[in-house]
Amino acid sequence: MEMNANTSSTLTDKQYASLGQRFLALIIDFLLLSMVFFPITRIVKGVWIMSSEDHRWDYGWLVTDPLCMVYLIVIVIYFVVLEGVLGATAGKGLMHLRVIRREGGYPGLKRALVRNLLRIVDALPAFNILGVILILLSTEKARFGDRVAGTRVLRLK
Repeated sequence: MEMNANTSSTLTDKQYASLGQRFLALIIDFLLLSMVFFPITRIVKGVWIMSSEDHRWDYGWLVTDPLCMVYLIVIVIYFVVLEGVLGATAGKGLMHLRVIRREGGYPGLKRALVRNLLRIVDALPAFNILGVILILLSTEKARFGDRVAGTRVLRLK
């Protein structure tokens, strides 16, 4: 089943992505991003994985190292642009998942930004507990960010 921006069918005949499928897609995305970030960290900082001593600015739990801030911005752009424009990150694509508007079609940048910024809320109180609970209890498998943005994650195969 191919999704495109003009798809206008309702979601009643679609299969929502499970928590496990979404988690595996996220793991794939972070493995791919790590394949870029680790070598850059090695070149810039001289280590593969930074400890608190390797950070330029470290205030307790708050890390404001410029390299880490760049990585955070890249991660947000990665998720927002790929989900907004293509409906899927690399991980979601490999898992045959698509982020769509509830009405059908790709979410666009605004909805993708909202759903990704609200990962902060889904992460509460820790370890993404709220998002996990909402996905497990929802018939549409929707976390808080999906509900507010009006998006859902579908399994295409």
